[in-house]
Amino acid sequence: ALPSSPTCRMRRRIPTIRRTGACSVQNRFTGWTDVDLSERGEEEARRAGELIKKHDLFFDVAYSSVLKRAIRTQHILAEVVDRVWVPEVHHWRLNERHYGALQGLNKADTAKKYGEEQVHIWRRSFDVTPPLLDPDDSRCAVFEDKYRDVDPAVLPLGESLALTITRVLPFWQDYIAPSLLSGKTVLVTAHGNSLRALIKYLDDISDEEIVKLEIPTGIPQLYELDGQLHPLSRKYLE
Repeated sequence: ALPSSPTCRMRRRIPTIRRTGACSVQNRFTGWTDVDLSERGEEEARRAGELIKKHDLFFDVAYSSVLKRAIRTQHILAEVVDRVWVPEVHHWRLNERHYGALQGLNKADTAKKYGEEQVHIWRRSFDVTPPLLDPDDSRCAVFEDKYRDVDPAVLPLGESLALTITRVLPFWQDYIAPSLLSGKTVLVTAHGNSLRALIKYLDDISDEEIVKLEIPTGIPQLYELDGQLHPLSRKYLE
């Protein structure tokens, strides 16, 4: 918290950053597929760290998804900023939107199979869910060790943006908000749709407008919040 005068409102700060994985570079639906960072992603992570260092954003706690592209981004960034020692929490609720049976498929090939209009609806509508994974599909999260302590009933087989938001917001309430209210600067390293969920909530963006919001990869976005966690400002770091 950085009050500039005795009378100013307390400011809580959240730098957030979106990740780039190898599947994104290959034009595939990534979702919960646990791909590693691409070379571009590694470069972006280092650059993000330099920007955070430049702006003296000495975060006190770091939150990310359980996907390695987000975790590795967080670690690369923390090394640049010399904050590798801060507490970190990796949680499935910050994962990217689950693209169901589309996960791992090439986007162009999927458009040929289902039609560009249908794929566009799946990708950009607010509440339309893509085809779900079969519960016995090897791509299901229940077969991954990282989710062994999660109730299988809450692990998705596919999600719309609306369902992603419903899944992400409890993490805000249980983890991020309490950290901010205690005066900490919080780093969130996540994905396009999980970050859309937080932005929609903080800025009270409509269902129609949130699907149009583009979030660039690798550029930290800084929120400053007042004592009630209402946004005072939001900007990308330069």
